[in-house]
Amino acid sequence: MATRHSRSAARLMMAPAVILLLGWMLVPLTMTLWFSFRKYLPLRGGDLGWVGFENYVRFVKSASFWPSVQATMTLVVGVLVITVVVGILLALLLDQPMWGQGVVRILVIAPFFVMPTVSALVWKNLMLDPINGFFGHLARSLGLQPVDWLSQASMPSIIMIVSWEWLPFATLILLTAFQSLDSEQLEAAEMDGAGPVARFFYIMVPHLARAITVVILIQTIFLLSIFAEIFVTTGGAFGTKTLTYLIYQRVLESQNVGLGSAGGVYAIILANIVAIFLMRIVGKNLDA
Repeated sequence: MATRHSRSAARLMMAPAVILLLGWMLVPLTMTLWFSFRKYLPLRGGDLGWVGFENYVRFVKSASFWPSVQATMTLVVGVLVITVVVGILLALLLDQPMWGQGVVRILVIAPFFVMPTVSALVWKNLMLDPINGFFGHLARSLGLQPVDWLSQASMPSIIMIVSWEWLPFATLILLTAFQSLDSEQLEAAEMDGAGPVARFFYIMVPHLARAITVVILIQTIFLLSIFAEIFVTTGGAFGTKTLTYLIYQRVLESQNVGLGSAGGVYAIILANIVAIFLMRIVGKNLDA
């Protein structure tokens, strides 16, 4: 049992890291809140004074605000559905004994280590390009007209790119959960006459509930701030302008730091709403 002295020593040793982490979080947040109440135009006069909630009102009344929120939620939900469903199937496949199993697992996990910018460039030029891309060549070989994916199916293209990046993460977490499943439970169910489909839905899927929860929670945190893939591929056009990209446009393209900071506060509010919803609805599995 830890003594009072040892607990005090542990707190003392942790204090520098905690203080640094709090500073790392609170300083940018404080600056964002400060600028959100001011009219700050770096290239057009600098700090022009206190404007109160004007930036918040302007940002939410912008014609791009609600479409950007809708695009953000569409992207998050689309990627989560694909990564969870396909991740379960891939994890189930990788859990089966096969030749070269270790190499196959490494190849499946490899896309997770590719930088988002590089991944987006590869998909844009080598896969989705209607002239030189793989899908374009495949369509012509089948006698079909190539599709300009990034303009005709822009949001599905972004969802496909981001899903490819995050699928290895989901697969790895779900594969670990599969490997912790008690084989005796499956054998008992098989002896009782349960077929493969019944064993999958009534034993395997409930066992994966905690792992699925972890995947959803962690991915959602990062998916709400997706930017590089959109910047490289569509530039926010064709209905792919998410809230993060809209903030970028307001701050860097329009050089309106106050308006962009107000958008950043809205993004924080949206992230907290989604997090609370997930913790209440999905996160219950963590206590099971």
